[in-house]
Amino acid sequence: MNKKIGFIGCGQMGQAMIQGMISAEIVKPGEIAATALSDETIDFVTDELGIEISTDNKKLARESDLLFLAVKPYVYQGVIQQIREEVTDDTVVITIAAGITLDQMKEAFDKNVKVIRSMPNTPSLVGAGMSVLCPNDFVTKEELAEVMEVFESFGEAEVIDESLMDAVPAVSGSSPAFVYMFIEAMADTAVQQGFPRDKAYKLASQAVQGAAKMVLETGKHPGELKDAVCTPGGVTIEGVNTLEQTGLRSSIIQAMNACTKRSKDLSSGQ
Repeated sequence: MNKKIGFIGCGQMGQAMIQGMISAEIVKPGEIAATALSDETIDFVTDELGIEISTDNKKLARESDLLFLAVKPYVYQGVIQQIREEVTDDTVVITIAAGITLDQMKEAFDKNVKVIRSMPNTPSLVGAGMSVLCPNDFVTKEELAEVMEVFESFGEAEVIDESLMDAVPAVSGSSPAFVYMFIEAMADTAVQQGFPRDKAYKLASQAVQGAAKMVLETGKHPGELKDAVCTPGGVTIEGVNTLEQTGLRSSIIQAMNACTKRSKDLSSGQ
């Protein structure tokens, strides 16, 4: 790629993305640098990822072609105050925090800056991420393509309108947590019924992975795939009926709406 990539902040999400890039061999460890606050994080990232990491945000911003802001939303203002004079007209700044709008980024930098708002998720660590991107008007098609290449090195990526960004955490950013809860519940029940814990997790996880792959690769409606599993009078339809009675769909819808509301609250500074 021949671009210097910088990460201000190197927590779990940043580490997942960096590991994904390195594993896909889109960049070499020497082409990525990061900053972090704690010695513990610096030591861990140095040992595990082999990249350059320090506490100097200004230097990192000055030397990066693609600059990821991988910090918590409430830290953005302080970080931008530190680096805004170091960011050049050619630097592409990529945000990965929920609720940080393109207008807020322009206001914080107080100048025209190339910004791409993104929302990746933690399965990026295993090359199965789902990321959504939204560029501002200053980002060229070529620059957007380069950033897409980075995100696609650890999963799939889509470009959407910013008006949809607040819904992204629910459908792909936060939803892995919901799926983990589903897997855990299935595995716990299998253990209750006599399965060893490791085999219970394997069976439940593989079933979820396989079901998702069926949706992606067949192009069939999830309801059609569900119906194909439900033999008349069989065990699956009994389970489906129970899930409907106990409000599975309703719970998921409520959880996703809560995520979206929180993302909108963050966008408005609440």
